[in-house]
Amino acid sequence: MNTLMNIDPWSFLDDLLDTSSRAFRTVRARAAGRFPPVNVLLDDTAIIIDLELPGKTAKDVDLSLEPQAVVVSDRPAETKDAETGKAANTPPAWSRRLELPFRVDADKANAKFTNGILRIELPKADAPSVRKIAIAG
Repeated sequence: MNTLMNIDPWSFLDDLLDTSSRAFRTVRARAAGRFPPVNVLLDDTAIIIDLELPGKTAKDVDLSLEPQAVVVSDRPAETKDAETGKAANTPPAWSRRLELPFRVDADKANAKFTNGILRIELPKADAPSVRKIAIAG
């Protein structure tokens, strides 16, 4: 009995379309600004953000902390203009801005890059205390 005759051609086509649609979903997600993939862990004292950046190193990534947001982007490549010889920066290939649910203590924040995963640990800032202000007069 020949096994080639028992193969359903439509199952092969379904598998092919399934694989290609997954690939296009990934490309579409990157184009829509959902790259790199992010995992966020949140508790009462801190927020931990893991970004998946395979093939990247700490030198390839820029990280900035705003009052209630974290911005991670591709470090722009520095190129020299052939005519003028001046250095010119290209815009980053990707950028991801993550809004934070609370203010963080920037002095205690840290980040480390291990095996293509960028882990950012942001401790929660102490709540501002209420104080009375004397009125002169």
